[in-house]
Amino acid sequence: MRSIWNGAISFGLVSIPIKLVNATESHAVSFRQVHTEDNGRIRYRKVCELEDREVTQSEIGKAYEGADGEMIPITEDDLSHLPLPTARTIEIVAFVPADRIDPLQMDAAYYIAAAGAPAAKPYTLLREALKRSHKVAIAKFALRGRERLGMLRVVGDVIVLHGLLWPDEVRAPEGVAPDVDVTVRDQELDLADALMDTLGEVDLADLHDEYREAVEEVIAAKAAGETPPEAPPASDGGKVLDLMAALEKSVREARESRGGEGDAEVRDLHGRGTPKETGAKKSTSKTAAKKTASARKSTSKAGESKGAAKKSASKSTSKATEKKPAAKKAPAKKRAASGKRSA
Repeated sequence: MRSIWNGAISFGLVSIPIKLVNATESHAVSFRQVHTEDNGRIRYRKVCELEDREVTQSEIGKAYEGADGEMIPITEDDLSHLPLPTARTIEIVAFVPADRIDPLQMDAAYYIAAAGAPAAKPYTLLREALKRSHKVAIAKFALRGRERLGMLRVVGDVIVLHGLLWPDEVRAPEGVAPDVDVTVRDQELDLADALMDTLGEVDLADLHDEYREAVEEVIAAKAAGETPPEAPPASDGGKVLDLMAALEKSVREARESRGGEGDAEVRDLHGRGTPKETGAKKSTSKTAAKKTASARKSTSKAGESKGAAKKSASKSTSKATEKKPAAKKAPAKKRAASGKRSA
């Protein structure tokens, strides 16, 4: 890898000759601007406004524009003689815990390489000191025409320099947060936690740029004279009218996508109990079946007792009916007897 900056790390009275190498690279697909009628390249030419002619790179310099529009020339010689110790030195100013660094300040990253064999010993000393202290080094350095703030940390056996934004370059988030009063219930937080647990962790090495791959497929298809692949229809999720229902659905879909793995529990939010596992569903159904069977048995027994009561009632009614006519015949016999006596 080609170095982009040569200098030294100032570690107290220790000076470590080093080189900076870009630690990252962009894989984005780049496009050219063309004339849509004939695909001719569109190029930008550097033209002097006063002479109205194109100038070469060797004729171009730097200048600072004043408030009145006056151009103040600044040469490379002016910049190279700045009274700054960081012009060619990464000056370590402090060692702090890593969590003291706001991620918003993180900028470009560079690998720091030892420049030659004499730098190997002090380089290793600084690396091991950072490892044992579990701290990062805060440093100042000049790169690309300006002084920057940096953080040195250890990655494997290499010291990495992260460019940091100056604190006054990080804007305050004024007016960004919702300006309405919102109440989040514990049930909603429980579902959010369940969704987080279900999604779990991921190995960043397994993630890739699907957009870039899709663009490359389109380019390859057009280069081969084929029809570019069409994008699948976008799913219209609609407006989220019920946040809790949306969270419940998200948890279920996340569990299904992971084959039912995870210990996430979907709790009841609308009075609809959702069991934690499949076994719980089986036990619930068995319990319900037992309750239904017992209810049917009790119902049949009650029916049988009611039928028996009806039968006994009908028997007693029939017996009472049979006895009533006999009770009516008794007075007739008495009348006959009284008739004989009178005769």
